[in-house]
Order: sequence, then C-alpha cells, then structure tokens
Amino acid sequence: MRFTSLVIELIRARPRLIVWIAVLLQAAMWLFVALVFYRSPPGSLATLLAFGREYQVGTDLGPPLPVWLADIAYRTAGGHVFGVYVLAELCGVATFIALYHLSRAVVGAQQAVLAVLLTMTLLAFSSPALDFGPLVLARPLWALLLLHSWQIIGQRRGNAWFAWSIEAGLLLLTTPAAIFLLLLIVVFALATADGRRTLRAFDPLFALVVVAVLALPYAVWLMRAEAFVLPSLPQVAELNARALHAAWLLGGLLLGAAAIPALTVLNTGLFVPKSEEAPIIYRPPVEPLARNFVYFFALAPALGAVLISGPLGLDAVVGGAGVVLVLSGLAVVVGAGDLIAMRRARMLRMVWAAAVIAPAIGVALAVLLLPWTGANEIATSMPARAISDFFDESFARRTNHRLRAVAGETQLASLITLHSGRPHLFIDAQPSRTPWINQAKFNETGGVVVWRASDTAGTPPPDILARFPGIVPEVPRAFEWLVTGRQQLLRIGWAIVRPKGT
Repeated sequence: MRFTSLVIELIRARPRLIVWIAVLLQAAMWLFVALVFYRSPPGSLATLLAFGREYQVGTDLGPPLPVWLADIAYRTAGGHVFGVYVLAELCGVATFIALYHLSRAVVGAQQAVLAVLLTMTLLAFSSPALDFGPLVLARPLWALLLLHSWQIIGQRRGNAWFAWSIEAGLLLLTTPAAIFLLLLIVVFALATADGRRTLRAFDPLFALVVVAVLALPYAVWLMRAEAFVLPSLPQVAELNARALHAAWLLGGLLLGAAAIPALTVLNTGLFVPKSEEAPIIYRPPVEPLARNFVYFFALAPALGAVLISGPLGLDAVVGGAGVVLVLSGLAVVVGAGDLIAMRRARMLRMVWAAAVIAPAIGVALAVLLLPWTGANEIATSMPARAISDFFDESFARRTNHRLRAVAGETQLASLITLHSGRPHLFIDAQPSRTPWINQAKFNETGGVVVWRASDTAGTPPPDILARFPGIVPEVPRAFEWLVTGRQQLLRIGWAIVRPKGT
C-alpha cells in the first residue's frame, strides 16, 4: 500500500472528496483568470446583461431564464460582472456533481470519479467557462435531468418525478434545444420495457402539467411574437455543402473530446513494463439497462445535434457541445470494464492537469502576447468600467440629466449599459430587438450614440449618421487596453442626443 499513489488511495477511500476538490479548483482557476485578465465581459455577455435589465418574457436571444439569472447575479454582486462569473462557475460545479451522482448509481463511487475527471477535460475545450448564457445554464439542467431520468426508469424512484418536471420546465426556459433533448428521453423510455412501465403510471401526467405551467408564459410570447419559425430546409444544390458542414461540426466535437482518447491510450499496457503491477479501480457489474442508458445519451444527443445543425447550416451544434457530450466520459468508463488499471499514474495526472489548465493558460497568453503581434483586438481587454463611467458622467455634465439610453455600435453600447445607472440599450440598426425603447422614445429621453472612431474628428459611420441625422460628433475619447502593445488605443467616437426640453 505504501507504493500506491496517494491520489489512487483517495479515489478508493474518499471519492466524493476528490470530485469536490477537482471541480472547486477548476472553478477557482477560472475566477482567478477573470479577476486578473478580464476588464470587460467575454463574448456577448454584456448584451445579455443589457437585455436582462428589461426582464422581458422573451427576446431574440432565446428563452428568458439565462437572461434573468444573469441580471440577478449582476445586481447581487453590487453591479459587478464578477457575480455573473461566479454564477457560471456554479453551473459548472452543479454539472459535475450531478454527473458524479449519476455515475455513482451506474458504476459505483470509485469509477464515478474517473468519469467526472474525464468529462472535465472534455468540457474544458468544448464549452465556455465564463461566458454565461444558455449554453452554460443548460449543462447542469441537462445533467440533473439525466440523473432523475435514471432514478425514474432504472431505479423506479417515483419521488424523482417532481424534480424531473421542474428541471424539464426550466430547460425549456433556457434553450430552444430543450425540445430535442426531452424527445430523446421520451424515445429511450418508449424503447425500453422499464421505460414503458414507468410511463403507464399517473406520475408522468402530473409532471407534464408542471412542465406546461412553467413553460406557458414563454410559449404564449412565442405565439404572440410569431417568433417560432421553422428554419428552411436546404435546396438540392446545397446538400453537398451542408453535408460537409455537418462533418466539420462532428469533427469539432471529436476535437473537443481529444483528451479522453489520449488519456485512454496512455493508460493501456503498451507503454508500461509487463512486470509493473498497476493499482485497480473496481466497480460492481453494470446492469444492461444502465449500460444502454449511458451509451444512448452519450451518442444520440451528439449525433442528433450534428444531423440537425449540419443540414440547417447552424454555426454550432444544437444545445452546445457541453450539453450533448456530457455523458461521454461516463460512456468510456462503462466500456472500460469492471476493473480499470491505473497505469503510469503520474503521467496520467500530468496530462489530465494540462488538459484542464490549457484553456485558462491560453486565455492568459492571448491577453499578454497577442497585442504585441498587432493581431486582432481582444474584447475582454476593453476597460469596461472606465468607458461606462466616462460616458455616464459626460452626459450628466452636458445635460444635467441621468443617462437613460445608449445607441450605436452594439458592443460598445452594451459596455456602457453596465454602469451603475443601468441605461437602456437601444439597437438602432435593428429596433425590433429592443422593444422596450424606440427611436421616438430615445429622442425624447436623450442618450449617447457611440461608434469606433476611424479619424481624429470622430466622424460617424454613414449608417449611424443616417439614423441620427442631427447629431454633432464630439472629440473621440481614447482608452487604453489592458495590454496595449503595438495596438492603437481604443478610440470611441460619440455624440449626445439631448433630452427634449433641455
């Protein structure tokens, strides 16, 4: 026993502790990255918060739950985006803990740790960590839904129906892919004798009522807004291009999961002497229904998402890679057998740690090194707080009114809406996206129009000048990046639309 790795012994003796340590360390790592290297929100998070301020039942961003939760986290943190980063990491922690409980019910506690550790390497590359949104929130809801689906079908626990119905309703309020995911559960239930036996009871009817009540407000909004439009099928001439696109999407999923086959190959007997006695991670035999459950939900969501997204020409797989691949690690563990030998444990730890840490290191290196190459700008290096403070204070000094709305370039305008005053976002190029404000109301309340300045005079782009013909551009304001390097300063052109009556 003294020759066995301490980590292996902890997996055998305290599996839950290992899972908690691993997932909390990963969450702490990403929060550290956000504190040190993020001066503005990643991706479209700033726009998400601008929409969340309005508490609409539905928007073109999709179902309302991610938008609402992002705004609640932002307000809870005292108007700091760090609260949303914490919410994103809590979603990650909840995903892995739910996966651990599901894996423990299938392969036992010890091999469940291996399933969670493998899945962490997969989600590190294939799913956003801090860019909170539908893709991040759907992960824990789908993991919990799978857990309670197994408890209902495989363990015949009728008390899990209530939790299942709540999670199904919340998933419908999170992502449009929820219908596709719920249909997969129905297909598996109908395809198995245990599933059909479960559906004959009254509990599914009560669960259906709960799901309908939760999803009803958004469904009514979809019908009133006529936002539910089925995408058009490709023409015959486009089939080859769409098939190639589907192959690229499948390749992207496989590339995101590349660490799992790498760790599997390293753990084979090809790289170790025959005389070495590797420690064994044991599990009780997996029953056939559990094996079918894991394989089905490891393969069907991914393949189904590719078959849907490819022909429709979507940029990413339906539901997101972090959702459709969440059971891939468990599927590998189930297929590995009842006895898993942990060969070259030190090498496995190093490769696993490198796979989990690599995306965070990549973010840090990009922030520090790319500005010196003159490459494209890094959105998270924009000084969001300085930008929002400047335009809020400038508007207040010029008009003696509080800034109530911001228009112009959506990315810049969204950053200004993060100020403590929380002005409205007005997407003047597409007014239907922001129904809480229109051109007439913007002209009445006044606001700031912003754009990227291309000259020292701050001349507005032609499209902005056409929508705001009376604006007088101010001297552009220059802001420094987190790391300037060889990049030009961030120059923002702006103009004030004064409130009526001033």
